[in-house]
Amino acid sequence: MTTANKFTIARIILVPVFLVLMYLDLVYWALAAFIIASLTDFVDGHIARKYNQVTDFGKFIDPLADKMLVLAAMCYFVEAGFMPGWVVAIVLFREFGVSGLRLLAVEQGIVIAAAWSGKIKTFATMVSLCVMMLLGESWFPAPDVVAVVCWCIILVTTVYSGIEYFVKNIGVFHHAP
Repeated sequence: MTTANKFTIARIILVPVFLVLMYLDLVYWALAAFIIASLTDFVDGHIARKYNQVTDFGKFIDPLADKMLVLAAMCYFVEAGFMPGWVVAIVLFREFGVSGLRLLAVEQGIVIAAAWSGKIKTFATMVSLCVMMLLGESWFPAPDVVAVVCWCIILVTTVYSGIEYFVKNIGVFHHAP
C-alpha cells in the first residue's frame, strides 16, 4: 500500500472518531479530528502526484473517503437541527449522479478526471462544516445566519461542480448503450 493510500485510509478511520467525539459533545476534539481528516485529502493527493503513487485503488477510495467524511458530518448536523435534510439530499443527488457518470464513462474506456470545481467544492464544504461545528459555541456570532451561509456555499459549489461534470462529459451519453 502506498503512502498516499495510507493517508486516505487514515481519513476513513477518522470518520467514526469524529462522529463519536461530536456525539460526546467534545466539539473542539471533533473539530480537530475533522480538520486532520480533511488535511489528509490534500496530503494524499500531493504525495500521489509528486511521488508517482497514483493507483487505481487510490482513484476509487479517495473520493469515497471524502464523501464518507463530509456526509457523516452533514448527517450529524441534520440530526442536531443545524442543517435541513434537503441540503444533504441535494449533495447526495450530485454525488450519485457524478459517480454514475463516471461508471458509464469507465464502461466506454473513458476516465473522467477530477475537475477543479470538484476540488473547490470539497474544500468549501469542508471549511463550511468546520465553521458549523463552532455554531453551538456561545461566543459565535449569529449562528443561524452563519449556518444558512454555510449551506449556501455548500449548495452553490455542489450544484455548480455537478453541472460542470455533466456538461463537460455529455458525450458519454451519446455513446451509451
